[in-house]
Amino acid sequence: MEREPGVPEDLIVSREGHVVTIALNRPEVRNALRPQTYDELADAVRGADARCIVITGADPGFCSGDDVAALLAVPGAVAQIMRHKALIPAAEALQHTDVPVIAAVNGAAVGWGVELALMADLRVLSERAVFHPAFTQRGLICSTMGLSRLAQLIGREAATEAMLTGAKIDAQESLRLGLTRSVVPHDELMPAAMALAHKIAAQPPLAVAALKAGLRRALDPDLASLGHWCATELVRLLETADHQEAVAALVEKRIPQYVGR
Repeated sequence: MEREPGVPEDLIVSREGHVVTIALNRPEVRNALRPQTYDELADAVRGADARCIVITGADPGFCSGDDVAALLAVPGAVAQIMRHKALIPAAEALQHTDVPVIAAVNGAAVGWGVELALMADLRVLSERAVFHPAFTQRGLICSTMGLSRLAQLIGREAATEAMLTGAKIDAQESLRLGLTRSVVPHDELMPAAMALAHKIAAQPPLAVAALKAGLRRALDPDLASLGHWCATELVRLLETADHQEAVAALVEKRIPQYVGR
């Protein structure tokens, strides 16, 4: 059965007062992102008539990053996107919205799932949350939020170690490092995130939007310039033997053998 035009298939979008919740809804693949998911996420963020947005994932995971199987089914899909966009539309929508965004991280955030959480203004973590910036282990690099906001939040040395080694950061370590200010029992995650969202939504919306825009000016780098650099590097790395080996090893469940080319 074909889905109704304009109705997302990979997301559940709901509203409670002035708060819109966007839930990634592909639990069978830990909410991995296929091209369609990215498009639906961009549309949902841009179309949210809200004073606050909460983004989460269907249990048991928050977001496991790119759906490797789906991307492999379309050869060159990622490189084609990156050649024409400094930022993919979902990232562009999240980074430029003046609506506050809260990430309710209910489980593992891997790869672009980490970036998704970093693009939020605030993160509320379940005790089951784990961040795994696995980009280097895939022969790639993270994009703008990994390079800038992760270092802002947890410091350059901790961010560098996490990105270079692909180390996993659990909920309590995230709290210690400053990646979040709130870790709650799993069953209390959405109530806690929604309480914070409603508190923000109750503030004067024009002042809130201006504050978000001001924080972007004060703290974020030149996103267009950094985005273009990241896109260029990702296209280059996507064509390397090491990236192909990383993907093959992931699919075949074996240890990769990198050759530096």
